[in-house]
Amino acid sequence: MLRFHFTAQDLARTRVAAAPHPLWEIAVSLHRFQTRKGRWAYAHWYRTACGQLRDAGLGPMVHQFLLPLFPRASYFPDFLTPAEGAEGLEAGLDAVLAAPRQRVAQETRRLARTIPSPDWVSRLTEGDMRGRLVQALRAYHHTVIAPHADHIGERLQAERIRHAQALLNLGTEALLGNLAPTLRWHHPVLEIATYPDHRDIYLNGRGLLLIPSYFCWKDPITLADPDLPPVIMYPLHHAPQPALTAKGQPLHALLGRTRATVLHATATGATTTEAARHAGVSTGTATHHTTALRNAGLISSHRHANTVLHVLTPLGAALLAGVADPDRNAQQPRIAQT
Repeated sequence: MLRFHFTAQDLARTRVAAAPHPLWEIAVSLHRFQTRKGRWAYAHWYRTACGQLRDAGLGPMVHQFLLPLFPRASYFPDFLTPAEGAEGLEAGLDAVLAAPRQRVAQETRRLARTIPSPDWVSRLTEGDMRGRLVQALRAYHHTVIAPHADHIGERLQAERIRHAQALLNLGTEALLGNLAPTLRWHHPVLEIATYPDHRDIYLNGRGLLLIPSYFCWKDPITLADPDLPPVIMYPLHHAPQPALTAKGQPLHALLGRTRATVLHATATGATTTEAARHAGVSTGTATHHTTALRNAGLISSHRHANTVLHVLTPLGAALLAGVADPDRNAQQPRIAQT
């Protein structure tokens, strides 16, 4: 069991990541190739990723170079998921390159004690070898994660909206209590009951960064070094994706004041009840409209316990943006012809 001990200052400094952390997602997406557990939740991605890696000729690199560094075990090196990754892939890769040699040596030795590792792992202290690693991580991300960025970002946005509602209505402790069942909040301690390491981490005013992860399955993960900025990467809830009932459902199904109002309500996230209240209709009628919007690909719906939260997809957001400013293309300045 892993236990995070909070002070009042830590509660004030707890936050949710604003965007997917590309290096954490690389790490746990590589775990998806190492187990069949949860495969149903990633079936489409898994099939697509295998084909993309094969077509790009990256299969051997993944198996021989990346999987040994990210084993689905109790440990993999912290320097591979730096805090700078919250700023984007390139910022994270720069931090991997800049990691101190002594730290890399310590962490790769710990990896070798945890699970048998190839001899070349110890050479990651060398700049050239680290450069090869960064190239491999970039190629892997561009091939199998970047093509799904819109969907992953949409899921993360839904999670942030869910937490924002809990925070605004009931405060930070409600946000922490909303992480069940993977994490358990018993003031002033947040517990990961299934964690393979048994220890206590005292935040001591540093706060905690919560990183929702698309590819993480079931069990949250944190950094091994308690002196690093505290983070918890935890899994989003997955459900099988239903097939669309009609390919390219026509937009005329969205016409009408009530359905447009429901669509607008989802711009900041709305439960079915909230959408119904916003549109002045019954919950049953709102459900009918959210179903049509979801089938058209304009919103996505995420169930948490007895509540369903509806949020815009990138297509829905683009549609609303176009409706809000229909003349924006005409307003663009003309480029002088030469």
